[in-house]
Amino acid sequence: MLASLALAITPLMAGCASTSASTPPVASAAPQLSETTLRTVTTRLASDEFEGRSPGTAGEERTVAYLIEQFRAAGLQPGNNGSWTQDVPLVEITASNVSPLTFTTPQGTQTLAHADDFVAGSYRITPQTRIANSDVVFVGYGINAPERDWNDYAGIDVRGKTVVILVNDPDWQQVSVGGQFNGRAMTYYGRWTYKFEEAARQGAAAAIIVHDTEPAAYGWNVVRSSWTGPQYVQDAADNHMDETQANGWIQLARAQALFAAAGQDFNALRDRARQPGFRAVPLTGVQANLSFDNSVRRTMSRNVIGILPGRTRPNEYVLHTAHWDHLGRCEANAAGDDICNGAVDNATGTAALVTLAQEHARVGATDRSLVFLAVTAEESGLLGSKYYAENPVFPLAQTVGGLNMDALSPTGPARDVTVIGRGKSELEAYLTRALAIEGRTASDEPTPEKGYYYRSDHFSFAKLGVPMLYFDAGEDLLEGGTAAGRAAAEDYTVNRYHGPEDEVEAITRWDGMIADLRLFWRIGRELGNSNDWPNWLPGDEFRAARDQSRAGR
Repeated sequence: MLASLALAITPLMAGCASTSASTPPVASAAPQLSETTLRTVTTRLASDEFEGRSPGTAGEERTVAYLIEQFRAAGLQPGNNGSWTQDVPLVEITASNVSPLTFTTPQGTQTLAHADDFVAGSYRITPQTRIANSDVVFVGYGINAPERDWNDYAGIDVRGKTVVILVNDPDWQQVSVGGQFNGRAMTYYGRWTYKFEEAARQGAAAAIIVHDTEPAAYGWNVVRSSWTGPQYVQDAADNHMDETQANGWIQLARAQALFAAAGQDFNALRDRARQPGFRAVPLTGVQANLSFDNSVRRTMSRNVIGILPGRTRPNEYVLHTAHWDHLGRCEANAAGDDICNGAVDNATGTAALVTLAQEHARVGATDRSLVFLAVTAEESGLLGSKYYAENPVFPLAQTVGGLNMDALSPTGPARDVTVIGRGKSELEAYLTRALAIEGRTASDEPTPEKGYYYRSDHFSFAKLGVPMLYFDAGEDLLEGGTAAGRAAAEDYTVNRYHGPEDEVEAITRWDGMIADLRLFWRIGRELGNSNDWPNWLPGDEFRAARDQSRAGR
């Protein structure tokens, strides 16, 4: 995902990292990062030959083979006990024969068309999904957070019912950051993944999120392209029968009409749902009906792992991560193109792994081992990184920290970088030093309500305590300033993100990507030669997990 987009340029706090005197200075010599490598690998991965790099397809087979070839040529060694890959057991579930979503209401039946008005799928590994005469309940933001004194499910039993949920947090419209749900900055409670998880814990039969472009951070076109093809879940002995029967999204206008038919004012209820003490509202006389068949296919996908072993402390590891997958075959555009090639997202980040590895190997190994991890199934819910984090090849307690790359900016060099989740970890001091050498600055996210920190693979590691740094090119472009940067980011999100138009031919600038990779290279180099163990800052949500994993070491 492209989270470029910085407005305020605020210097990082000096001295936030516990850097000891033994920490070597960040490398000042400019790395010789190959733009040719970056372009060549991106172009190949984003070609139609790879069919959009969907897990479990011929496109995956070609992707994995090509990455192994490129990692080997870059000078890496196999990263998993002599193997280049780690198996990730997945299940592909493809909905077919999707019926209209119908609601019986006191004013008659409302019929919603699949793809145009709603999308739905199931995480249960079952051949059929049938929702029949399910009572409908509006549960506000669908949050149960005792530590924040908030429970949208208080006093209501939703077992067997269909819950309608708002996207994002209750205070997402707050201008500032801070407050019960961190104001403008989205928490994990605002993510659609959490909302489906909580609905399942509450026993709901179905969970439907109301799509609203601003708080969702993308248009209906993205929802449609992401939810009308195969969906992936991790394989599980219980076939995920503890999940809801169906999860999905509904267009805002259709939700408003539904509520009106039930004698409710959607906009008024949405306002009430933002207030502490909100209680769920049953839509009296409204029942949901939906059915579809599920084509179930178990497949073994793969993470690709290369390593540059450390010279003196090979059992300490610095991670570099990017996801190799994309959406594969998707809904065709007006030109008939049905391949979502994912050139920017994330052929660029995957190519960056190869480019960085090549230069690190040329310069020579660092004291610690450098790990280059290309993960699968990010687009399906960070499944590849989640599997690695829960089944690590290299112990997390011995993993120093990591750098995640997801969608490099094709807009040309920027004066700044946007730090996603700024103010979370001591890794930001390493970025500060690298920026100083490059003559650049760091910016906060101008749209923290979009929750980018919870939308890429670094989150899988952060949840288990590993400090992870994620930043993108900023908007303050050398050519055109913030206006040009903002316009370019918006153009990508609206016209190419998660669609067939994300083609390599649309990438006209590579020099900005190389400028950003110089930062990643410098930080990786310093972490690789340092004696320090960066942590999350005091009070951060992930600090306790890190302290526990590092206890006694």
